[in-house]
Amino acid sequence: MNPLLVIQPEVAAALKNNQPVVALESTIISHGMPYPKNVETAMIVEDAVRKEGAIPATIAIKDGKCLVGLSNDELEFFGTEKDVWKVSLRDMPYVISKEIPGATTVATTMRIASMAGIKIFATGGTGGVHRGAENTMDISADLTEMAKTNVAVIAAGVKSILDIELTLEYLETMGIPVITFGQDEFPSFYSSKSGIKSPMRVDSAKEIANLLNTKWKLGLNGSVLIANPVPADQEVPADAMEVYIQEALAAAGKANIKGKEVTPFLLKYIAEHTHGESLEANIALVINNAKLAARIAGEMN
Repeated sequence: MNPLLVIQPEVAAALKNNQPVVALESTIISHGMPYPKNVETAMIVEDAVRKEGAIPATIAIKDGKCLVGLSNDELEFFGTEKDVWKVSLRDMPYVISKEIPGATTVATTMRIASMAGIKIFATGGTGGVHRGAENTMDISADLTEMAKTNVAVIAAGVKSILDIELTLEYLETMGIPVITFGQDEFPSFYSSKSGIKSPMRVDSAKEIANLLNTKWKLGLNGSVLIANPVPADQEVPADAMEVYIQEALAAAGKANIKGKEVTPFLLKYIAEHTHGESLEANIALVINNAKLAARIAGEMN
């Protein structure tokens, strides 16, 4: 085993016995939600995975090691510690060698999950092509990692603060299949609607597992983005959310927010200005994604 990996015994046993395991990220804990909602949600998400018959493996970086599976005390640490880095791929060598605590993005979680032998990963929403990327070249490393790492990503689409259409174009160019679960329209994170037709549709976890197995047996390396719409009773209408997104983008520009600080700033701004409505939608969609991921993992074995 890679000496930089520390796999929690329960997760290690599940992998050894070919039981379903679902990877979970930690950026949503350290940078995506306020305390104590972040820790409460992390525990609820792990419980949701267990109830669907799989083992959760929340991933983070601490003491120079990649942790695969966190204890409750570690979840609390990442939910309360102020000096936790948001770690994308470029940051991994620095953060690990300096023994800085790090919360993993989609890209980094995928890489560590792959190192541990985990094929299924649930998150809230992926990164993508930022609005205005034709000027800033701000394209998330999530997309390039998805092009080469054999870990499926279950998300409520790409985050709606991004340019969804350009992100889908980029994913097509990189050969990454994009499928939507249970509907023809690609979701937009907080909303089940985006006005954009999904490239493909599937209606069961078994179909998804068959697609994943087929892709990788063909030698087609890389991920599949499985877009799972937010539950209808928890969604925020896309047109209403767009107003807040535009306000948040303007505020970020005025404050000169750039780089990896942009997404946390926008999500926090939107949560505050929707009076928590977007936060509740975020929590609901993460739980929903974890449940579907666990069912897919169960069909893979």
